[in-house]
Amino acid sequence: MSKQELEVIGQDAACCEALAAAPLDEQRAGDLAKVFKALGDPVRLRLLSMIASRGEGGEVCVCELTPAFELSQPTISHHLKLLRQAGLIDCERRGTWVYYWVLPGVLDRLAAFLTTPQTAGATA
Repeated sequence: MSKQELEVIGQDAACCEALAAAPLDEQRAGDLAKVFKALGDPVRLRLLSMIASRGEGGEVCVCELTPAFELSQPTISHHLKLLRQAGLIDCERRGTWVYYWVLPGVLDRLAAFLTTPQTAGATA
């Protein structure tokens, strides 16, 4: 795995503005579309869930992720790369293994973006 700089999207000060707060500009819509596209695949969604379930600061070795799928290791690595490029996870190589973790606050920011304000007297 090569060490390359990946742009982490959705981590600016305006990141927490909710979807219903104001219309998205073109740049923000494009950035968010990349994130949701990455999450639009069942394998990537499961991978993110497996990594995120380790809790804040938790990490998981790729050696624990690969056996959970009936896919080749290169395919799993490709899916993990797309999650990294979307700014959802990061990783570090230690010897022959790569360890993955969810970037701090990224899931909270997505949740805040999707949250709509409750109006007075509204019921669920």
